[in-house]
Amino acid sequence: MIIQPRPFDHPDAVKLNDQVQLEYAERYGDEGDLTPLDPTMFDPPRGLYLLAYDEQDRPVATGGWRTQDANGEGYSDGDAEIKRMFVIPEGRNRGLARRILAALEADATAAGRTRMVLETGDQQPEAVALYTSCGYEVCPKFGYYREYESSICMAKPLGQEALSGLGARPS
Repeated sequence: MIIQPRPFDHPDAVKLNDQVQLEYAERYGDEGDLTPLDPTMFDPPRGLYLLAYDEQDRPVATGGWRTQDANGEGYSDGDAEIKRMFVIPEGRNRGLARRILAALEADATAAGRTRMVLETGDQQPEAVALYTSCGYEVCPKFGYYREYESSICMAKPLGQEALSGLGARPS
């Protein structure tokens, strides 16, 4: 697997975003994640969007982070928010999400962010298990879905340990 930075509006990113939206709609019985996202939110150094490709150069996983600071949606100064973590079904259980998450954490740390935050939901037990196993803990709700009962918000402090062995920005 090769993990590469790509713009959020890259055709491969759009393809995987469409797939994850279908999965959200199926799991929650709605139209998917309506959080407003602009491709520039993921532009370095205020964010990063990654795509993983298999041996046949097919996109199989994605994830990004964007800068957040204190605002009316419950974020705190120094936050880096994870968005659109997704692995296609045939690519699951191979450690891809864990690798992308580690790269995002390292990059956000290098960019000076102090806490990684994410919002998932009660219909995504695999995501909750992954984040918990990577040191994330449930925190006060924030973001677009903060008032939804099904929303689960998690956070992890960032620091030098996120950089160790990973380098700064992935290439």
